[in-house]
Amino acid sequence: MNKQNRSTAVMKTVLDAVAIRLMTTDETLIRIPEICEATGVNYGSVYHHFGSREGVIDATYEMMFTSLVEQDLASLMRISQAAQSFDEYLMSLQGAIGTFASGAERQARRAIRTRIIAAAMTRPALMEGISTAQRKITDELTHIVEYGQTRGWLRSDMSAHSIAVIVQVLLVGRSVDDISTAPIGDDEWSRSMQFLLSDLIAHQ
Repeated sequence: MNKQNRSTAVMKTVLDAVAIRLMTTDETLIRIPEICEATGVNYGSVYHHFGSREGVIDATYEMMFTSLVEQDLASLMRISQAAQSFDEYLMSLQGAIGTFASGAERQARRAIRTRIIAAAMTRPALMEGISTAQRKITDELTHIVEYGQTRGWLRSDMSAHSIAVIVQVLLVGRSVDDISTAPIGDDEWSRSMQFLLSDLIAHQ
């Protein structure tokens, strides 16, 4: 492994350690010396790469913003490519979308993405980073939608880009109900999602 690759791997270790802590605690409680002690990474190296404590946190947020949805995008692509019929595609898609929005772990994912967006509102560097990341996420989902449209499984009278955005709104938008004192349950949410998604399916 050359020097650059070793450096990238070492800094990824730092970001992973910070990400674990950000999932369960406030960013004001993150201490770089503690991260260095836990990872064995030199204090000076961390500041050389990220410039400041805030730089470390922003870089971690940017990494998390993308990584939280990468597996879901991969799952949607596998569903599209593996389905042999419209009925198989529809059943797999509905199951996946229901899974994406249900459970405590998914609620935590939505919360952290909302938190990252909120933090970026007053941090230009972070906003630039997650804006670029969001564009890539939407582009990748757009390609997945286009694949479904070419198979005749998703409606073609809407742009693939528009459908990609709508799907993300449906998934991430549950954050609004998450903070309610009386949120709807996962079963009701899944039924609601299936009803809404039915408008994006090409009726066979």
